[in-house]
Amino acid sequence: MAGGSSAFHDGGAGSCIACHSLHGTDIASTGGPSLLREQDTSSSCLYCHQGTGDSGPTSYHVSTPVNELPLGVPPKQLTPGGDFGWLKKSYTWSPGGESRGEQHGHNIVAADFLYSADGIHAAAPGGSYPADGLSCISCHDPHGRYRRDIGGSISTSVNPIVGSGSLASSPDPGGIGSVGVNSLLGGKGYQPKSVSGAVPFVNDPPAAVAPDDYNRSEATTQTRVAYGAGMSEWCMNCHSDYSVTMHTVVASGSGTSAAHPVGASGLLGTAIADTYNAYVKSGDLTGLSSASYLSLVPFEEGITVITTLKGRARSDDSVLSGPDATTAQVTCLTCHRAHASGWDSATRWNTKSNFIVYGGYYAPAANPEYAQGRTEAEAARAYYDRPVSMFALNQDSLCNKCHNGNY
Repeated sequence: MAGGSSAFHDGGAGSCIACHSLHGTDIASTGGPSLLREQDTSSSCLYCHQGTGDSGPTSYHVSTPVNELPLGVPPKQLTPGGDFGWLKKSYTWSPGGESRGEQHGHNIVAADFLYSADGIHAAAPGGSYPADGLSCISCHDPHGRYRRDIGGSISTSVNPIVGSGSLASSPDPGGIGSVGVNSLLGGKGYQPKSVSGAVPFVNDPPAAVAPDDYNRSEATTQTRVAYGAGMSEWCMNCHSDYSVTMHTVVASGSGTSAAHPVGASGLLGTAIADTYNAYVKSGDLTGLSSASYLSLVPFEEGITVITTLKGRARSDDSVLSGPDATTAQVTCLTCHRAHASGWDSATRWNTKSNFIVYGGYYAPAANPEYAQGRTEAEAARAYYDRPVSMFALNQDSLCNKCHNGNY
């Protein structure tokens, strides 16, 4: 929804013939259901959202072709949601470690692009959404029917759409025009007709805004998506058993598990907010609330005012303010990426290792267990190209950004 894509997905439906074949005679392949130009819905999406020969992160691309992912080479795209190409990268390490590609995120089914269903889970963890029906349109409404009006209400029956509502530069809704919801996500009642067994959504899309150049390296500055409220509740449309008060997590490098609140039930409060703001890296608690934001551990503002969120969606480090003690809250995306990541369970950092940096390396040759089989280049890309010098020489898990050892 940036750059050249704005004329296509401007918050509403795209051009019909980009996805559908009118008579089945204007495409080379056999096509798919609903007169789709590709075999399935996700393949139809990736026809545009995956590019061949990209030199690096490229606008609205969310996947790297499998033939551009040889051994040791990481995926290219750096959107906040992550590159689905991580699903095609499997790793082993000594002694006896394994991290299969399908463990790295949401396993969309896109036959034309060699993506297949999750072989571990038959249904969404904590829910009933069928794994063999998971596609891009499981989350994103391709026709953009959900819209936000001038009063902030989300509906499929409000005023005509005037543009995307996802980006910092997006127009505001007016008296005669609405804007699209964040990332064309489905809202209440959404249920893809192509999937049997899916339960209609019960929660609307979140209030969130991304900077215009959201697909980029963070080697020098961070990409701050301004998450407002409602993200965790929206995830519960499919992961319904992962209650906002009872999402079980396992502490990094241990077998200890505990219930972790998220969403409206996951207010940070004074102690956690103070820790987040003070924490810079392992052994360094000299941070200030005005410059404490870390995109590897984002938080929800706890607000729904889009104009305020637009002012905080930046990629130039001009807004790095941390959480307050009153409204800021944990979201599913505090720890996970929405599409895929370089780590198990699509986490933003390696939660299964005691150290994310050891001896000044993401992937120390003498200790392959810390990067779990990834090369230095792959681990660095999983951290969105951050120089290893931004962390401590021996950097503990980023759970410490909020808990500082108390987990």
